Amino acid sequence: MSKSHPIVECIAQVSVGRDSENLRGLAAALSSIPDCYLLRQDTHPDTQQAVLTLAGQPDAVFAGAYQLYAYAALHPDPQQDQADDSRIDAVTVCQFVPISGVKEKDLMAQAQVLAQRVAQDFHLPVFLDVQSAASPDQKVLADIRRGAYQGLAEKLRGSVAQPDYGPALPHPQLGATVIAVHPFHIAWNINLAPGASPEQAHTLAAKLSGNGPEGTPGLFPGLMATGERTAPNDRWQISCDLINPDKTDLARVYLTAVNLATGLGTRVTGSELLGLIPEKYLRKAGKSFSFDGDREGEIEAAVTILGLGDLAPFNWRERVLEEVLRSASAD
Repeated sequence: MSKSHPIVECIAQVSVGRDSENLRGLAAALSSIPDCYLLRQDTHPDTQQAVLTLAGQPDAVFAGAYQLYAYAALHPDPQQDQADDSRIDAVTVCQFVPISGVKEKDLMAQAQVLAQRVAQDFHLPVFLDVQSAASPDQKVLADIRRGAYQGLAEKLRGSVAQPDYGPALPHPQLGATVIAVHPFHIAWNINLAPGASPEQAHTLAAKLSGNGPEGTPGLFPGLMATGERTAPNDRWQISCDLINPDKTDLARVYLTAVNLATGLGTRVTGSELLGLIPEKYLRKAGKSFSFDGDREGEIEAAVTILGLGDLAPFNWRERVLEEVLRSASAD
């Protein structure tokens, strides 16, 4: 795909149910749409959820998002217990992110068109999580994002929450959905050494976070950080959500965490990037540490400085969004 084309990312959270064929079917449905590329699939078997990352030209990506809803409507999970509304096989969230050559306000207009179409074609309650939405109830949006549908019918019937489009009643198979437009966030974990305590993790997270301990300002506005324990490795991490990565440098956050951890009696061993990342954020992180001064040198410097291979091998060509999109569009 040419760099001159605008690029949009769509992160779709899909409940794929108990049938593994659903995920393959979704991928096949998306492959029929020119200029829309499925770049990544992250599955969560315990919750029967999958997170799909699509990217490409705006019109194509919005067409791909519509195809996700169409597939879900045509392929409900036959094993689903209709008496249990805690999980409904559906697209719970479609979030659109401007990457390059397109503005957030343009995506908002397209998101509204998609919301109207999805609501009309599938009789689905649609909540908009964009600036143009009519005062969305954030608690209800959070419930839908988690797939927690218990009590949703009562909330929709009352005045607590009303969808922006569609009926005020959950669909029997599709439930309800959130269509969102947001700036790019970086989801990223900073790893602490084995033996680090929960107190050390929580203290370090509070110091780094934009909202510091006990309501005081933290070190990095635009950073939301919490201490979390990882199940696979039984390690404590600082779970970071950089909501304004244009103003928050990954390398600065990481090196600050290294220094603070030492003062707390523990150490940072590396970090872990979740999902795909636009190359500009890695280049920014590696710029001061690269001797080559070129694109690849800056990215490779960032991978080293941030310790991105700490828990698993890290191939930046498989994690930089533009690189993955370039490879997918060349196939």
